[in-house]
Amino acid sequence: MTERTALISGASIAGPALAFWLRRYGLRPVVIERAAALRLGGQNVDVRGAGRTVARRMGIEDDIRAATTGEMGVRFVDARGRARAEFPAGTSSSDGFTAELEILRGDLARILHERTRDRTEYIFGDHITGLDEAGDRVTVSFAQGPPRDFDLVIAADGIRSSTRSLGFGDEPEIRELGLYIAYLTLPRAASDDAWWRWYNAPGGRSISLRPDNVGTTRAMLSFMFEPRGYERLDPDGQREVLRRVFGDAGWEAPRVLSALDDAADLYFESIGQVRAPRWSRGRVALVGDAAYCASPISGMGTSLALTGAYVLAGELARHADHREAFASYERILRPYVARAQQLPPGTPRLAHPRTRLGVAAFHAGLRLAARVQASGLGTRFLASPADPLEVPDYSAFER
Repeated sequence: MTERTALISGASIAGPALAFWLRRYGLRPVVIERAAALRLGGQNVDVRGAGRTVARRMGIEDDIRAATTGEMGVRFVDARGRARAEFPAGTSSSDGFTAELEILRGDLARILHERTRDRTEYIFGDHITGLDEAGDRVTVSFAQGPPRDFDLVIAADGIRSSTRSLGFGDEPEIRELGLYIAYLTLPRAASDDAWWRWYNAPGGRSISLRPDNVGTTRAMLSFMFEPRGYERLDPDGQREVLRRVFGDAGWEAPRVLSALDDAADLYFESIGQVRAPRWSRGRVALVGDAAYCASPISGMGTSLALTGAYVLAGELARHADHREAFASYERILRPYVARAQQLPPGTPRLAHPRTRLGVAAFHAGLRLAARVQASGLGTRFLASPADPLEVPDYSAFER
């Protein structure tokens, strides 16, 4: 039988994870990435629930554990840096704001790339510009390279996937949550420790400082605002927005704002969820954030990416007909995705109070949760629980 080929757009988490399993099941994956090289930046991500089961089956759980950030948990602080509530790191796959397996996004991407690069063709510095499906093939056009034919094309290139637009048009909906987040890396300061520190300022603003495992500190600035297209501004425009919004926020705001010009990894995004009525169309399918982004505040993005890649590859191994495989993939994963996307009422506004009284009430609720050791209540401000999923066993299809 001719080896089936699959072009995967995106080399972050879902794309390389999918390539890992496709190769194990006898398909030939090719991964294309718009960036010129593997993107090793990014903030903390956590691996929970079904995602952790998949990581264990991939044989990378120990690699993830060895690269954890060492974060001890989260402390909510006031303008003077005093702790108002704290939640230690979780001791299971789903407890707490900080998961037991906490890793930088770039480190996880590196681990996945290292596990796949010897048996997977990677193309960097190029992207898909056209899809022409005819019969049993998809002819793919590229911005740089010549056209090529593939049996399947999988979009794994993020919430605003350009490949998804080529295959599905505007059918998938991005549900904006009215929250902007900017990420950047700061030099480590003497005041930084192994705790994630979260500060709320009136006006729906928050500042977070988190430890990493390379001697720097990861900063996050978030604020509530009606969608204004700020994510489409150039970097200078985005820096100006952040200075305007956080200029009087207090706490560590001056330190973070002073680092904006030197932050090579500044990333600014509008937070939303992808609601796609279908995850496949013909020979083109979606996986990870391109299919069902639950947003960073769900705490489930990485686990959805790993689990979705595993199930999609497994169903392609189980079914010779891609249409049956895609339908089965969607049937298995839809309930899991629906639970992950079901954010608590009021999220993200609940964690971004508008007034000083609101900030005080937020802290009071967190203190109560901490006192009664109900960290699950606390995490409902930020994350959906890692609901159990009976992960299928595809080992019979391995080659």
